[in-house]
Amino acid sequence: MGEGGGQIVRTCLALAAVTGRPLVIENVRARRANPGLAAQHLTAVRAVGAICAAEIEGDALGSQTLRFTPRRPPAADSYLFDVSEARPGGSAGAITLLAQTILLPLAFAHGPSRAVLRGGTHVPWSPPFDYGREVWLFALARMGIEAQLELARFGFYPAGGGEIRLEATGPAILRPLTAVARGEPKRVTGRAVAANLPAHIAQRMADRARSLIMAAGMECALTPVRVTAVCPGAGIFLTLESEGARAGFSALGRPGKPAEVVAEEAVADLLAYRDSGAALDRHLADQIILPAALASGVSEFTAERVTGHLRTCAAVVEHFGLARTEIAGSEEAPGKVTVIPAAGA
Repeated sequence: MGEGGGQIVRTCLALAAVTGRPLVIENVRARRANPGLAAQHLTAVRAVGAICAAEIEGDALGSQTLRFTPRRPPAADSYLFDVSEARPGGSAGAITLLAQTILLPLAFAHGPSRAVLRGGTHVPWSPPFDYGREVWLFALARMGIEAQLELARFGFYPAGGGEIRLEATGPAILRPLTAVARGEPKRVTGRAVAANLPAHIAQRMADRARSLIMAAGMECALTPVRVTAVCPGAGIFLTLESEGARAGFSALGRPGKPAEVVAEEAVADLLAYRDSGAALDRHLADQIILPAALASGVSEFTAERVTGHLRTCAAVVEHFGLARTEIAGSEEAPGKVTVIPAAGA
């Protein structure tokens, strides 16, 4: 279905927990180079399973079939989930994606919850912690979800070893999101981070990004930061605040990649979003589909880009019978999204 990746697993798990409906997923990540459940996905399965006391079959590394049957509504409690425990030798699996999987079930639980998540906090192919706190939670707060994210320890690829703390208070009553007009960009904030590396790397990323952003006519406040972590890592994490929205952009370093190039990549994505005129960046657009499907009314928003992830999330919530999604716009171009929850779903 759709892009065929782990997003289907995460979305289905969250919806199964919230609705109490059992599910079977077959051909999990079948066309990936390493098909089946990886450490991050397996941890998500077990985490959501703990929250709703699910009966699970197929919760093993590499499994391509998963049976998941919730046996109770999501329970408010204190939880600890460590991605490194899912694979011998550990893992830097993204715990930001794990947070996105468990937050909605916890938001529907009766009472406050706290979850400690350990693994990768700033790793490739996933939203960095900064994005989750500054952009994702900001949008969810507008919809009525009370939650906080705290970074206790950075975790970069390949060793991971990071830790974030998620707090949520339920039960939430989700309001629809209206974010069609973005308004004028106000300012860019963020930080450039170097872990176990010379301080000048963070400074160079911040300086280059600042010069490009100011040349584009926007205010900018960036902080270079040197931190310690289990393994070296570097990256820059930007948040663009506009009159009616927030959007996030990032780029990660690697050996041999100049700090200035890291900054240029993140700023290029920021400027592409600004020029699109859309309210939600390409990543937030697909992340909002799931809560919008459970909201009390129709949500409307403009997306920087209509992506495969966006269409996949829409297909999954429709498969659950929760909402109908109308997407106006061509693939990989700006578009408008309308999410119409099904009455009584």
